Amino acid sequence: MVKHTIKESDLNKAKTWSESVFLDNDLLLTERINEAPMPTEPRRMNFILIGLCIKGEVMYQLDTQKQVITPGDILIVTDRHVVDSYQHSPDMEGLCMMMSVNFFREIIQNVGDISSLFLFSRLHPVMRLEQKEINTFKEYFQAIKRKINDESNHFRKDLIRTLLLAMFYDLSNIIYRVKNDGKPQTRAQIIFTKFIKLVEQNFRQERRVSWYAEQLCITAKYLSETVKSASQRTPNEWIDNYVILELRVQLKKSTKNIKEIAEELNFPNQSFLGKYFKEHVGMSPSKYRRS
Repeated sequence: MVKHTIKESDLNKAKTWSESVFLDNDLLLTERINEAPMPTEPRRMNFILIGLCIKGEVMYQLDTQKQVITPGDILIVTDRHVVDSYQHSPDMEGLCMMMSVNFFREIIQNVGDISSLFLFSRLHPVMRLEQKEINTFKEYFQAIKRKINDESNHFRKDLIRTLLLAMFYDLSNIIYRVKNDGKPQTRAQIIFTKFIKLVEQNFRQERRVSWYAEQLCITAKYLSETVKSASQRTPNEWIDNYVILELRVQLKKSTKNIKEIAEELNFPNQSFLGKYFKEHVGMSPSKYRRS
């Protein structure tokens, strides 16, 4: 039996498509997703994708589960999902946003409700919009596109972040509506959501999977199996994701020295933080701060 390695798909590859606008390596918008060269083999997503189908039909598999998108459907695919068997009808039209995971996390980092609601989309990636919601998404798309093109604006990136945060609130309201109208969550989905909420509240002080399992009154093994099946990530990967994002923000946005940051995030010492950061980011905290 031949084993196929699942290739990674990132924003740098997506930027080569025609008819797209982008903000550095953080955000890409295209109204010509039907013209994009789609892979003929499984690809693991390393970015967030939000797409609205306007016309035609799209079919694909997401983590082996068949998905069909028709006009009025919005698709939210978060990172680490595997997309395969992509097809679309000849008349398909849609709007598509792609953004880096770090950019997404920076925008929503202080809004726990949005983060928790977006977890629902990991398990329910396709949602039907009402007409007013379709119109609202189109307005956000065009407003963000205009700001990306407005390179003379000194506050361009901050304005884009603000528009995206407002859009995420509206998308979260849609998720909230669908969530409350839909089927009851499975036990695995409930555990996953509770785990993420605990991580959001405690990652600065606690990084042991066993501790989170104790809070949920389950074994560490069961927590690991449940989180991996629900999200394609291990609990350790989720915890590390939150810690690294916080470290990036502190290094970029604060004037605290690295020793103070290490103490605040409960690292044994500055050296341990440095090794941890380099392992996950590929450079030292001081080099990242200067970059």
